Amino acid sequence: MTTTDPAPHPHATADEVQAALQDTKLAQVLYHDWEAETYDDKWSISYDERCIDYARGRFDAIVGDEPLPYGRALELGCGTGFFLLNLMQSGVAETGSVTDLSPGMVKVALRNAQNLGLQVDGRVADAETIPYDDNTFDLVVGHAVLHHIPDVQQALAEVLRVLKPGGRFVFAGEPSTIGDFYARWVSRATWAATTTVTRWGPLQSWRRPQEELDESSRAAALEAVVDIHTFDPADLADTARRAGAVHVETATEELAAALLGWPVRTFEAAVPPEKLGWGWARFAFGGWRRLSWLDDHVLHRVVPQKFFYNVMITGTKSAAGA
Repeated sequence: MTTTDPAPHPHATADEVQAALQDTKLAQVLYHDWEAETYDDKWSISYDERCIDYARGRFDAIVGDEPLPYGRALELGCGTGFFLLNLMQSGVAETGSVTDLSPGMVKVALRNAQNLGLQVDGRVADAETIPYDDNTFDLVVGHAVLHHIPDVQQALAEVLRVLKPGGRFVFAGEPSTIGDFYARWVSRATWAATTTVTRWGPLQSWRRPQEELDESSRAAALEAVVDIHTFDPADLADTARRAGAVHVETATEELAAALLGWPVRTFEAAVPPEKLGWGWARFAFGGWRRLSWLDDHVLHRVVPQKFFYNVMITGTKSAAGA
């Protein structure tokens, strides 16, 4: 497929970062191009049974039982393709398309799709102006994307435009307002503690080179700009309805699991990767699974939706839509 999409720009200068602090869409491109080639490692993303089960679990949790597969699916703000590619491997959709504002992310997502033998095309695109015709897709999905989009209602209206009548959208991994507050607090505390303690004596071997820490700090500065929104589940549902969606539902997940996951990921970013072996990986993933069970089977019964970290939302285009 021939396109005029721009090339990735993976190494932002200090001047570009400074300019991006005043331009959220420039920040989106710089930050995600910067992260594209290492994003899967940073977030422990894979395309094997572990992440296939995770992606399918998010889909089933909000959609429930529904005839599968969908014919053609689109992932909005695809990143490296984590959500769509793993859903396709689980049988949710037959063919796919990916879009992202970051050329670097689209490049990696298409490479991942090719390596998996999946039929996927892609475009560099703004979520507020999706470059596909009306009534093109049976399903639109996204993971941790809506909070990056300046005009969420406009993006959801575009999603409904490109969906076929009766088509469904599913977005997962969006930060709740309360969840984002405690996740950022524990992340900052973990970063400060780790980078301070590893200045001392024998613990210096656990410290990343200063230039890597400085680069991570610049990336964090951009991350603060690209993360535009947090969501109250009820307010997000109202936004989807105003965009024209019907049969809108929301769900939330991860409270105890988030309080482990965020410091774990921050610690991993602050220390040399060779210091962390399979024992650490088993602790991190096993701990997250056990606390997710606690969230799903205990805390969900007594804690209101809005206190959990991740928000999921689904809805459909009216079957009478044109």
